[in-house]
Amino acid sequence: MRRRSRRLRPRSRLTLAVLAAATLAGCTTGPSARPAVVDNDGSKQPKAPTSAPAVPLPPLGEPQSPLIRWNDCDDDTRQRLGQPAVPDTLRFSCARMTTPLDAPDQPRRAMVRSLVLKAGTGPVPLVVVNDVDGEPGTLYAARLAASLPPEFLQKFSLVGLDRRGTGLSGAVQCVPGDVRRDLIGADPAQGDLEGVLDAARKAGQQCAIDLDVAQTGLDSWRTAGDLDELRKQLGMERLTALGRGDGSKVLSEYAVRFPAQVGRMVLDGIPDPGQDTAAVLDAVAAGAQSTLDAFGADCATRHCALGDPKAALRAVTDRLRTPVVTADGIPMNAGIATYAVYSGLAQRARWPELADAIAAARDGNLAPLAVFAAPVLHDSRSLPSRLDGAIATRCNDSATRLPADEITKVGTAMRGKYPQFGTTVAQQLAWCAPWPTRREPLPRAGVPGVPPILVASTAADPVTPEQGTTRAADQMPTSVTISWQGAGHGALGSSPCVTDAVRAFLVDGKVPGDGTLCPA
Repeated sequence: MRRRSRRLRPRSRLTLAVLAAATLAGCTTGPSARPAVVDNDGSKQPKAPTSAPAVPLPPLGEPQSPLIRWNDCDDDTRQRLGQPAVPDTLRFSCARMTTPLDAPDQPRRAMVRSLVLKAGTGPVPLVVVNDVDGEPGTLYAARLAASLPPEFLQKFSLVGLDRRGTGLSGAVQCVPGDVRRDLIGADPAQGDLEGVLDAARKAGQQCAIDLDVAQTGLDSWRTAGDLDELRKQLGMERLTALGRGDGSKVLSEYAVRFPAQVGRMVLDGIPDPGQDTAAVLDAVAAGAQSTLDAFGADCATRHCALGDPKAALRAVTDRLRTPVVTADGIPMNAGIATYAVYSGLAQRARWPELADAIAAARDGNLAPLAVFAAPVLHDSRSLPSRLDGAIATRCNDSATRLPADEITKVGTAMRGKYPQFGTTVAQQLAWCAPWPTRREPLPRAGVPGVPPILVASTAADPVTPEQGTTRAADQMPTSVTISWQGAGHGALGSSPCVTDAVRAFLVDGKVPGDGTLCPA
């Protein structure tokens, strides 16, 4: 019998939980040639001209009469974080915040309750927004605070928000467990997406029943509204914030929606704003392949036991043509194993763990690799699946719906070009096929009249590839770009050069030269 999902009622169950410069060492300034942003002669396309006067980077303000009420949540946060543990000197507080659901055609005033976490005691709140399918924003902020240089926490306390529909927040939990497996389980060697399309139809039907009017109230534009309410609760005149991946998309839409409240903002990788979803995902698959190559080079440098990662992954998927279930109850087939590797590539700090996990899976021990798929497949009250809220948000953020035959055609082409990850990425095209089509106009990527916004890109990024981030930055009139020539998802914390530039931008108000390059 198919498990019935808990009904997420828009009034009471959609609770989003309680919770520099150009002279930097190792950095150079200059344009880099990227396919999406070069003319035929190889020159970098300038941003769209604007007659508006330049807006200076605003000073850092401190809270004035904050309304938010913090409560100690140190023990609970450490339990949620697990390993590796964060220093005992770093303390955590949590608070609840309520905002309107603001869904189209909602018949009544439904509300969203959000979890907010504060890490550290610095005087200035720095709001942190993560990928919607990544670690919940509260935990990402806690872990990021533990990894940043001390200068950050002397000036800032990091404030993480579990985005609406994610984390410990009455998260969206509308996709049946067996359907989740089929949504990410397409065999990378076969490219047949019919099973994924069938799973997407089942997921769409169940989510429409469970979410009701809340279904279309989960998107980046409305999450930007949640951030403005958080700004008010924090007692800040302007929002100082840092976004990672599609968390950066929330901040870019905040700048469009609330330009007068923009403070110092850093976007660490931002999705391509293009409306051709197939082309956008093609670039994502290319980024994943490039990241796999960088992962292999890193493994060779460390003399790890994996050897050739492509050959090892092929051996794992060949073994899993007959699916198995791990001792922890995680189903593994060729598609889920590939998805696990793809997820691990996005987490640069876990590359040694990923290399060991692939090697173990090649030798018959699947448990370490299954850990990378668990956040999507496991679903409980305390650890909701990251997939449901991600599908809801990304489908509501997109106006594109492809017919089944076109999805199959694109998937076949991507599998041919990108043998490791073409199918894994292409299956995302099917997820939104049965989802309600967005009726509201898509927000602009940027507007003039806001202070400089620092946009960081990574040369080989499996989630927000550099060419897409560059295209997004080119549509933001006041963006300033810095590019890390390394690999992984996001440059902050992985590149000392980018981390120092972000520190100088946020702490000292120093804007780096547009086009600054940081070596791998």
